[in-house]
Amino acid sequence: MTPPAPAPRPRRTASRRDRHGRGLRGRLVPAEVPLARSRAEQFDDLVLDAVEDIERRWERELAGVEFAVEDVPWVEHTSPDEVVHDADVLDDGSVPLARVLPAHREGEREVPPRIVVYRRPLEIRAHDREDLAELVRDVVVDQVAVLLGRDPEEIDPTG
Repeated sequence: MTPPAPAPRPRRTASRRDRHGRGLRGRLVPAEVPLARSRAEQFDDLVLDAVEDIERRWERELAGVEFAVEDVPWVEHTSPDEVVHDADVLDDGSVPLARVLPAHREGEREVPPRIVVYRRPLEIRAHDREDLAELVRDVVVDQVAVLLGRDPEEIDPTG
């Protein structure tokens, strides 16, 4: 005679949700609340705001220009004394803040001009969100001026 099959074990879901005493998992803030946006997303919004303001005045000249955000610049050297940037790089000492990449060809493809803004170096230099917004705007204005061959005051007379 075979012994009866053991009864199924009851699941203990409550203990799995609070594993190791870390509390419940998941979002702390609903997605529609501004706090739910990451610093990178908030930074992207600051760059977009600055670009939209400038594009209103320079729409024709900036047609086809791409704007990009990267977290950090790629630097070849490890010593600050060895770092030498191209003329198209806006830097603070040895740290690039932004860069203008002119239009060029890659094989058969025409690559449009691009302005790259580096997020982390700017965030580190800002004291608060207002300061960061101002710094981002100044950097974008400066890079547009370099790209168009004009003075930054001409690009943004209010700055």
